Amino acid sequence: MAMNESIVSKTSEYFKKKGIVLPKISELSNPLTISKNIKDKLKTVDKDAMESLNLFRVHWFNNRDQTSFSNVPEHIVLPDKFTGIEAKIIVNIGRLFPLITAHKVLAAYGCLLPRILNGNFDYSKHKAVWPSTGNYCRGGVAISRILGLKSIAILPEGMSKERFDWLEKWVENPKDIIKTPGTESNVKEIYDACNELRQDETNDIINQFSEYYNYAIHRAVTGPSLEKSFLKVKKELNLNPRFYVSASGSSGTLAAGDYLKDSLGTLTAVVEALECPTLLKNGYGEHNIQGIGDKHVPLIHNVMNTDFVVDVSDKATDNLNLVFNTKIGKDYLIKKLGLESSLVNKLPEFGFSSIANIIASIKLAKYMNLGKGDAIITVATDGADLYLSELEKTKKNFQGIFDNTACSKIFKKYIKEINTDNMIKLSQNDKERIFNLGYYTWVEQQGVSLDNFEKRKNQEFWNSHYDYMLSLDDKIEKFNGI
Repeated sequence: MAMNESIVSKTSEYFKKKGIVLPKISELSNPLTISKNIKDKLKTVDKDAMESLNLFRVHWFNNRDQTSFSNVPEHIVLPDKFTGIEAKIIVNIGRLFPLITAHKVLAAYGCLLPRILNGNFDYSKHKAVWPSTGNYCRGGVAISRILGLKSIAILPEGMSKERFDWLEKWVENPKDIIKTPGTESNVKEIYDACNELRQDETNDIINQFSEYYNYAIHRAVTGPSLEKSFLKVKKELNLNPRFYVSASGSSGTLAAGDYLKDSLGTLTAVVEALECPTLLKNGYGEHNIQGIGDKHVPLIHNVMNTDFVVDVSDKATDNLNLVFNTKIGKDYLIKKLGLESSLVNKLPEFGFSSIANIIASIKLAKYMNLGKGDAIITVATDGADLYLSELEKTKKNFQGIFDNTACSKIFKKYIKEINTDNMIKLSQNDKERIFNLGYYTWVEQQGVSLDNFEKRKNQEFWNSHYDYMLSLDDKIEKFNGI
């Protein structure tokens, strides 16, 4: 990327006057290296405040009470009594990220950072446009606002009320929230809105589905972070790392699987909604597993390095969300199922896509006959607090009486009796099929050149983006010190 030194200098001075310091990539992957001075200052700053110091909380190591950083990311090891399998599922908690209580704020920082360091984003004239199916646009608005940059959020009008409530408090102008038709599955409509905005050259479209920086920041930060939590659990339980499981979404979080494959030897499984089986069957449809946009293959999905596709129904996530987040459901889990209250009280840390990741992990463990010495690494990218309005819809539409018997039926159907249908181990032909499916979105519709599209088959292409993200620390030091 070409560098504009004059804009870099101008932005650096602008940030200096505001007291803004940019965290390095190495500091986000290992926050224990952040200076004591900054850590001390953070003790007086609310994690969700419009304060640039919160950039130093944009990582996986925030502890639950937000007082300091943990030595390893906060995580939950699901017990056999919950999962019904012997293999251990390690769920890393994303709702502890600052500003938006979701991990997409990391992706937003990773996508904006190179633009700032190279002078490709001029704060005096550009607007950062954040197209999303929910959390990413909030992360983008949050990062932009605390840096003093102009921004626009784009998301489907059918997303949860909580997302819009948050945006209305953070945008400078209500017109900076653009609602596109449809819900989670209507990604093309988001791209159409982007193409309209692109006609104004002051709008910088930072599209998570095609931004390789999204891929690179997760491989560089999320990957080693999840490795640390696994190694802690391994030390306690002597586990063999087998799989990394993540919902598709923009495919950014999937990039952690490339890091874990290199460092731990895991295989990578991508999760999607059964109601929209794009990767599994070249299918289409609508669903309510908010946070995993679909009906296309993201440009930043490293398809050729993906090993399994696992589909999960939104009926499972809707109903389990009801059990995990109501008094009746919690009482059932503790008193009837015999789960520890300490675990049950943490289940609201799982949002819709998080529940889908857990279900997919159980399916995968059954399919592969994993045993008690095996581990699956996955993520809870956000929590149930972003879906309270969806919970009320599920309650309202619930058929029959919601009681202990209903909870037992739900848990039995969607956890205990999970089968291994609607999933596939990807052959070379399967990988090529999914890779080729992306052609219609990116080459035909969005104008990506065929050469740039096909480069993505080579792992060196992805390695170069990862290496570039790691190389930014020197530029960040220089930028902060100018």
